[in-house]
Parts: sequence; C-alpha cells; structure tokens
Amino acid sequence: MARKAMLMVVLALALPAWAGGAPATLSGVVHNSSGVAQMGAVVEVFAASITPVTRVFTDAKGFFAASDLAPGTYYIKVTAPSFLPSVQEDIGLKAGANLAINVTLNTLFEAMQMLPLRRRTADDDDDWKWTLRSASNRPVLRVLDDGPLMVSQGDSSDRALKARVAVLAGSEGSGFGAAPDMNTTVKLERSLFTSGTLALGGDLGYSAGTSSGGAVRASYSYALPNGSDPQVVLEMRHFVLPGMSGRDAALDAMALSLSDNVTLFDFIDVNLGSEYETIQLMGRASALRPFASAELHLSRENTLTYGYATSVPNTRGLKGFDSAPADLSESGPRLSLVNSEPVLERAQHHELAFSHTEGNNRVEVAAYSDRISSPALTGVGDALPGSGDFLPDYYAGSFTWSAPDLDTTGVRAVVQRRLSSEFKATLDYSYGGVLALTEPGVSWADARSAIVNARRHSLTGKMDGRIPLTHARWMASYEWTSGEGALTPVDMFNTSAGQSDPYLGLFIRQPIPGTGSMPGHMEALVDIRNLLAQGYVPVLGNGGKTLYLVQAPREIRGGVAFTF
Repeated sequence: MARKAMLMVVLALALPAWAGGAPATLSGVVHNSSGVAQMGAVVEVFAASITPVTRVFTDAKGFFAASDLAPGTYYIKVTAPSFLPSVQEDIGLKAGANLAINVTLNTLFEAMQMLPLRRRTADDDDDWKWTLRSASNRPVLRVLDDGPLMVSQGDSSDRALKARVAVLAGSEGSGFGAAPDMNTTVKLERSLFTSGTLALGGDLGYSAGTSSGGAVRASYSYALPNGSDPQVVLEMRHFVLPGMSGRDAALDAMALSLSDNVTLFDFIDVNLGSEYETIQLMGRASALRPFASAELHLSRENTLTYGYATSVPNTRGLKGFDSAPADLSESGPRLSLVNSEPVLERAQHHELAFSHTEGNNRVEVAAYSDRISSPALTGVGDALPGSGDFLPDYYAGSFTWSAPDLDTTGVRAVVQRRLSSEFKATLDYSYGGVLALTEPGVSWADARSAIVNARRHSLTGKMDGRIPLTHARWMASYEWTSGEGALTPVDMFNTSAGQSDPYLGLFIRQPIPGTGSMPGHMEALVDIRNLLAQGYVPVLGNGGKTLYLVQAPREIRGGVAFTF
C-alpha cells in the first residue's frame, strides 16, 4: 500500500512538469483582402530574439503550420510578393495547444485607404526610423495599434511618375569669380516593376559671351525583398572651352558608378560601391573610386559608423535641392592641369563615428584620417595666359590649380537639438589639417613652396526649419576657421548634420502661392554662399595682377522650380 501511495505521489509531481514542456502548434490561413488564399507566403515565427524560431510557407490553400514550439509568447511576420508585410504580436501558446489564426495581406493602395489622417510630431521621428529598421522591407514603417497591417507613410514619393524643371541664374560678382550665368535642370523619375526606379536628368548651363556646357545623368535602382537596394548611375559631361581649338577645345567626362545597400542581421547597414571616372582634355585621365560604409545599430539611441571614401563628397543635395551651377566649380570633375596634362584629384578617407540620440537631442563624435593627392584648389582672377598649370572655368569666372598633397588626421563633434517640429539648431566643431598659404601675396613662382599642411580649428553654427505661415524651407549657416590663409576647409569629408558651406550661407525654398490648383507646384529658390566674400588669399601674378585662392567663391543664385 505504501508503495502505491509513493508511486501516485511521484506521478502527480511529474505530470505537471511533463505537461509544461509539451510542444505547441501554431497554424492558420493567409489570404488577401478579397479572401483569396495566398500560396507561397513566408510565415516567420519570432520569440524574444531577432532571429526567427522557424520559417514555414503556405500551401495552395493558404494554410501554414509551425509545430514543435515551446510554450511562451510569440509574434509572426507574414510576407508575400506585391503585398505589405503583416505582423501579429503577443501570441500566447500554452503547453500542448494548437492555436489557429487568420492573416490578411494588403497592398500599399489598400493600406493607404484604411489609414486615418494623423499629424506627426517631432517626437515621432526616432520611433519611425527605428520601426523602419526592424524589418528588411524598407517601405514598412509602422504597425497600426488596432490591427496587424504594416503600412507606409503616404506622400508624393508614392507617385509612379515625377518630374521637375528648374531655371536658375547667378549674379555677376566682378572680382569674386561669379560670372553671370544661367542653367536649366530637368529631372524625370519613373517607377518600374513595382520596386524599381528609373531616373533621367540633364543640366544645361550658359553664360553671356561664352559657349554652353552641361551634363546628362541616368540611374536605375531596384529594392529587393531582402532589403538590398542596388543602383547603377551613368553621368556624362561636356564643356566647351572658349579660346581653345582642336581636341583641346572641349572637356568630356564620363562617370559610371555601381552601389548597393545591404542589411545584415537586422541591425547592420552596409553601403558599398565603386565609381569609374574618365576625362578627356589635352589627354586622358581615369580613376577608379571605391567607397563603403557600415552602420552598427547598437540600440535605438546609439549607432557606430565606419566610412571609407576615395573622393570628396558632393554635399549640395543635403539642402534638399541641388542648385549648383552647371560648370566645373562645383559639379565636377575635380580636375586640374600639371604641365598641360589633366590630373584627377585622388583621396583616401577613413572615419569612425559614434552617435547618440536622446529625445530631441543628437550628439556625434568622430575621428578621421585624410590623404588627398593633387588637390584641385579654386582660384579667381585672370589666370596666367598660356600656362599649362591652370584650368580656366569660363562659366564660373574662376580656375583650378593643382596644390601639394594634404595628409592629416582630425576629430569632429556635432550637437543637434530639435527646438520644435519645424526648427533645428546644430553646432559643429572640427579640428584637423588644411592646406594654408603661409605668406599671402607671394608670387605664383613661390606659391607652391609656401603652401603647407597646417592644423586649424573650425566652428560651425547652423539653423534650418520651415516658416509656418509661408511654408518656406530655409537654412542659414556660418563656418569659421581659425588662423589665416586656409585654402581648404577643415574636415573636407564631413557629411554629418553639422556639414555646411564655408563662411556665411543662406538657402531658401519658398512655395509660390496660387499654384495649388495646378497638377504640380512651383517654388522660388535663393542660394547664397560666402556672402561676405571671406577667405580670399591673394597671390601675385604676372604683370602685377592679383589672383586669389579661395575655399568657396562668393555666389548668389536664384530661380524657380516646377515639380509635378
């Protein structure tokens, strides 16, 4: 009798332990909004980690089943071609349970019809970005509180066809290297195959008394389901050089670049690619320029980034609109002449940065190393006639000159605060090397030997936002550099939130009232660079003429843009 009682006690104690570990099953049916079963949909089951516990596929009737699941709380993500992903959370499985659920997939158009109108605030920005990171499908942004759909924010970028035409003109600035010029920019974007985008564009510049120059650009990008975003870009430029003849009368340049964005393990973003550039002017020069970056998202607030580049980046697009003139001063290529032979600027840039976001504040610190061979410096004035070391830019009223190499290391600290939903303030401090002319006013014969690598401090204040009443977008900045005679900016590869043009700058985009009934909209543009004409370093040329080397010539440009 005692043995039977003992056996019953053992069984009573063992039964709950055995039952608690019994595997559970999660099954269900996947269909679209019309009730049609979806075959081949991917169902991923997640527990606490970012790696799925299991992955199954639906059959011809849309049915799926994930078995041998330990008791606990799960969430699932369901994806299928042509549909937005669907997520269901807080799915509790008890030991031995067989739970069935139904999943509805919606297209982007259907999801947009279901979205209630909601105004975003400044506090939403980081949440949206982090939610975007949590899925490999980049259009996915937010999970609705009252349903499983993941939907994309609807704006003008969802249109299949977009186009923009802009006409801009530069003011005359005698002695400052800003010739009166005009340029017309055209850009057309077309969505292809649901996830692809084809873009065609052109830029034609023309100045009084000179021939025209310009560029054409074509690109194609495609967003893959795994988050990869490969892109190919082909750009061709042609500039006629007045006063020259034969094969030296024009500059022809072609650049072909390939790049791709890949997300690894859902918390590492990798961007890598390469650009091949070739130029014909008094000979041929070519360069292969690889680039890469990797962002390690340690958490929602902290990011560690490594960047590698082999050419100085074009940062004009950071203003939201590229208003650069169609000449050699900013649009590239970064080219100079040495003994009448074309020489391309070559660079090696390494950077390690850490950023932290907390509320409306963002802080970034970085360390970098730069080496630039044959840097193309900008000069204004009448260059030496017949010299083989000056490349004149008749459209901008300036020239480029090949300077000694720059080899430096440096650090950067950036603090940005969002003061309201429409206003941000940024402070940027950098310390690093520049090319500096130690003896301003020397002759060109002695200029090269007088240029040295010098250490400089740089402090930048920038504010940008939108005016509520007029809806004008604006950006104002001032970059100060310590010392005298600096010919290059401190931290030339800065693409952080603190990046700005040298010295005093102002940029405004003002929507033009009365165009709301049109299929598109018009904007007035004003772009001012180095308004106070600072940083002009004099050098004595032939015949007593004074030339100037400068980081950024004074430039005032304005015009209108029509987007539809």
